[in-house]
Amino acid sequence: MKHKRFTGVKGYTMEDTRYVYQVKEKTPKDAPNVVYIVMDDMGFAHLGCYGSNIHTPNLDHLAEEGLRYNNFHTTAICSATRASLLTGMNHHTAGICGVVEWMTGCDNGVGHVKADCATLAEILKEYDYGTYAVGKWHLADVSETTEAGPFDHWPLGKGFDRYYGFLHAQMSQFHPRLVRDNGHVEVPKTVEEGYHFSEDITDQAIRYIFHQKVVYPEKPFFLYMAFGAMHTPHHAPKEYIDRYKGKFDAGWDVMRVQWFERQKELGIIPQDTELPERNELVPAWEELTDKQKKIAARYMEAYAGMLEHTDAQIGRLLDYLRETGELDRTVVVFLSDNGTCSGGAKYGRLNCFKKPEESSPEQAEQEADYVLAHLDEIGSATSFCHYPQGWAQAGNTPFRWYKTWTYSGGIKDPLIIRYPKLIADPGAVRNQYHHVSDITPTVLDILGVEKPSYIKGVFQKAFQGTSLKYTLEDGTAADRKHVQYYEICGNRSIYQDGWTAIVNHFKNASGGRYEDDKWELYHTAEDYTELHNVAEQYPEKVKELERTWMIQAAEAGVFPMLNGALYGSRTQSIRMYDSLEIRERFDRYEHIVEPFDIIRSLYSNMNKRSHVVRATIRRDSTQQQGVIFAAGNYHGGYVLYIVNNRLTFCYNYGSRFYHRIESDPLPAGTLQVEYRFKVKQDGSALVSLYVEREKRKELIVPRLNSAADFVSTVGANKDSAVAPMDYAVPFAFEGVLDAADIIVEGYCTTLEKELEAFFDAD
Repeated sequence: MKHKRFTGVKGYTMEDTRYVYQVKEKTPKDAPNVVYIVMDDMGFAHLGCYGSNIHTPNLDHLAEEGLRYNNFHTTAICSATRASLLTGMNHHTAGICGVVEWMTGCDNGVGHVKADCATLAEILKEYDYGTYAVGKWHLADVSETTEAGPFDHWPLGKGFDRYYGFLHAQMSQFHPRLVRDNGHVEVPKTVEEGYHFSEDITDQAIRYIFHQKVVYPEKPFFLYMAFGAMHTPHHAPKEYIDRYKGKFDAGWDVMRVQWFERQKELGIIPQDTELPERNELVPAWEELTDKQKKIAARYMEAYAGMLEHTDAQIGRLLDYLRETGELDRTVVVFLSDNGTCSGGAKYGRLNCFKKPEESSPEQAEQEADYVLAHLDEIGSATSFCHYPQGWAQAGNTPFRWYKTWTYSGGIKDPLIIRYPKLIADPGAVRNQYHHVSDITPTVLDILGVEKPSYIKGVFQKAFQGTSLKYTLEDGTAADRKHVQYYEICGNRSIYQDGWTAIVNHFKNASGGRYEDDKWELYHTAEDYTELHNVAEQYPEKVKELERTWMIQAAEAGVFPMLNGALYGSRTQSIRMYDSLEIRERFDRYEHIVEPFDIIRSLYSNMNKRSHVVRATIRRDSTQQQGVIFAAGNYHGGYVLYIVNNRLTFCYNYGSRFYHRIESDPLPAGTLQVEYRFKVKQDGSALVSLYVEREKRKELIVPRLNSAADFVSTVGANKDSAVAPMDYAVPFAFEGVLDAADIIVEGYCTTLEKELEAFFDAD
């Protein structure tokens, strides 16, 4: 766009003024639009054009008109990849050591993208681009995602003009917690009316582009489109899931081989690639019972239906760009943020809020009976499902391992780029080694501009990524990316000129000493699937690469590392974060005028800690009812509410078991009501219900939900109902909430000495 600056002479009046303007082009000539499309937890093999039998015609067509990469790498986990993608930096340098919730207080774990590592949106704003983001964000810590902000690390604080999506890690595709710009909004229609998150964000993306092109047709745009798919829960319209009935009955062992052979036919992997054996976490398909096979196949049908449904939404966006003449002048980049997730355990999970129960054949059989009775719910709004580890490995064909592991299965992911202006051989496969941090430098290279030295008054770090523009123009060009480190939760690896050294800290010794870890070595230039560990043959190469990793890690700010496996690290980092919080941990909310969220790391973790929720309420009538405090949703959580004039507590265990107690009828007027939640050493909890400091009822909750990312709300139940037998959302409290107190074990202050005995009791 042209920008005018007055350079004339001002007079006493307009008539006396001499009008002269300097006209300057701020946007590079013929600057293309840029679209990033990011999938979540999608494996290397899942697209049809990467070998699977899943119907992805729109992405396959994108590949036909663009390029596919078979040697592209991410960080092995979602927030880190997104930070690296948007900034052109290594994720530790950008301030994200894994996911944003892993806040250590150190420079590599600040819980957001640092100001000296500007996003592509912030950079392109300097060149007068319109910038839009839709979908999953997951780059602002949970403590900053209430209506009160702070908003610095929300999309609008990071350079985007508009935003529509959700801020958190995982979310129901039917009942998402939606944000528009800097505020929460309600879902526009119900599941019964046909709502799905992927369709919604596609509508919004098209709307944003439409409005810009109507008003500023000459202005380029940057769209960041980050689907919640294919992260758990695997939600899709039933008609998409049903299209795959019977398609996976042969099981993951057979499908891995079929997809592997198809990959060779497509030329997406080298012809001499060897397929590794099934990894030791996955049972042979034939070892499953007939019930377990039927269930496992349905889990994969739901995943495939979700992927095809997402492909259809991507097709809608691409069709709109094509119809408006914008597609051929748009750099389209499609990728997955990491490899497949193994969170479905051995047999899959109908509800990820509930712990998998497979410690004995009897338990596994009971679980199979239950899921079989609810088979049609898989993929629906009443499920929060995840497929088994066997399907996760199949999705990563031809590799062995998964997300968070720094083997190829975690870090080698699909990449498709379409930009006709530079690609002379559309449909080809590129095999140059590259990393997600290389994408944003590539965009600026295509534009022919530099990253500004200062953005928003902050001096910027130089890109750590290497432009891969040369690969668009020449498929035979030699690699320009020679070294890249990886680290997630102590799992680490290093690539250098065709060799890869790997340590799986989780597998070696969860929470153990780093010096006890043993490095593996693979000549990945010849061993595409990291099948042959040659560490004993080349001990000097191992030492060389280990030294290289230390140098690269130190330069990128990897240290200190989180020690241990994924979930152990999360607990450790949350406690580090808690100790750094300045706010007093006894929280009193007074003069409450409307329901509000208190989404903070502490409250996300209340499920595993003893705590007390106490409220002072006023009711003019015994007919007034509603939720006082809720944490969770239909799939699991706990809630304190009044229904039928009785104070009630309900603990929802995985939408399977509802542990519920209620008081005697309550009088109208002012009352103090509370529940006390005492976590016991055996993993159960004792819950006591109080009215006016007098205990009325108590119960034992035998098992606690495994999920810890509940949304906590005072005065209503958002999303979907924790206790669906008693109310429909939001069931806002109809009386007056004068105050709500939340006291959590380990954070009692001198104001609450009376509770110390409660927390210390057996």
